[in-house]
Amino acid sequence: MTTTTANLATSASERLARSPTKKDSIVYWTTTAIVATIMLWSAYNFALDAKMKEGFSHLGLPNWFRIELTFAKVLGVMALVIPRTPNRIKEFAYFGFGLTLVSATAAHRSVGDPIAFEIVHALIFVCLVVSYVYHHKRVGEGAPHDRRR
Repeated sequence: MTTTTANLATSASERLARSPTKKDSIVYWTTTAIVATIMLWSAYNFALDAKMKEGFSHLGLPNWFRIELTFAKVLGVMALVIPRTPNRIKEFAYFGFGLTLVSATAAHRSVGDPIAFEIVHALIFVCLVVSYVYHHKRVGEGAPHDRRR
């Protein structure tokens, strides 16, 4: 049987039109809750823990960045967990968290911190990516690269 372009387009549109399954929702909310909890916990510590101030100094980062990052993480968590947040805002939150995790890994590597930091950041990043993919499944867009322009 020959696959035509029309059949491929129909398959793609059917895939995009499918309703999210219960599994999709469970995976999305579980991974999103993990990311949100970790980001809120770190924001709380950034704001109130004196050791975190020392940690930012250790990484060569200014104190104002710690404060900025605290607010950004709280806003990002709100964007991810509030269901009616526009998708464009959620995209910014996903990107911001991804950039934060990659940057934190680079900062810890640059000062010679143990590899445990990188492993933790990688695990959180995986949860973030899974949340992102399942967010798109839930809103009916499919994977971001599947969208038609």
